[in-house]
Amino acid sequence: MQITLLGTGAAGGIPLFGCQCSVCSTAKLNPSLRREPACALLEVEGAAYLIDVGIMDIGERFEASFLNGIFLTHFHPDHVQGLFHIRWGKEPNISVFCPPDKDGCADLYKHPGLLEFIHQKKYAALKLENLEVTSLPLIHSKLTYGYLFQCAGKSLAYLTDTKGLPPKVLEYLTSTDLEYLIIDTSYPPDVDNRNHNNLNDTLALHDSIGPRKTIMTHIGHDFDRWLKQHGDELPSDVIAGYDGMTLKL
Repeated sequence: MQITLLGTGAAGGIPLFGCQCSVCSTAKLNPSLRREPACALLEVEGAAYLIDVGIMDIGERFEASFLNGIFLTHFHPDHVQGLFHIRWGKEPNISVFCPPDKDGCADLYKHPGLLEFIHQKKYAALKLENLEVTSLPLIHSKLTYGYLFQCAGKSLAYLTDTKGLPPKVLEYLTSTDLEYLIIDTSYPPDVDNRNHNNLNDTLALHDSIGPRKTIMTHIGHDFDRWLKQHGDELPSDVIAGYDGMTLKL
């Protein structure tokens, strides 16, 4: 099992539109420093699943036959915008596992095209061949799930967008032997937001849950700037993700 972070940015991405700071200016010149909206590719024993579809060129990156399904954390535009194009494709239907949000986003439910939305129940385990996926409710302004992926005795959790974790989810993950905790860290320390973690929140969750490594994603512009100045102050097992980062289990 391996996961590749296709996008590690918050909704505005890096470079941020109209910004001339050193981080954005450098990212304009060096594509490896850009941050696309949060999105990942999970590959398990020959099967491939997207986690969110915030990037817009999914149809150019992957053949439809390559994808076995999609997991959506929630229906905010920066996590589903790539679906609006690929839904009109001509391949067989693609299963989209998602929270039971009755509104979805725009007209995705009304005109799904080849997308087959399958609502998941919180804490329920979905079994796909050798992969088991548990939906974990998060704390966000829209109904949002994180996912615990388990295969062959290895586990990783992908949790975005959230501000902290519900007590039951925290207890659930603390009792799990996690290789990787991939988690929303949108803001620098001491910058509070009701929908997203700051660095303090993430460090507290890392200490409570005890994964082997915590990988930060959904990184916002100001936190990216903070990382450029203070990144070497992070614990060695808490790492800022980057676009294209691959983690193997």
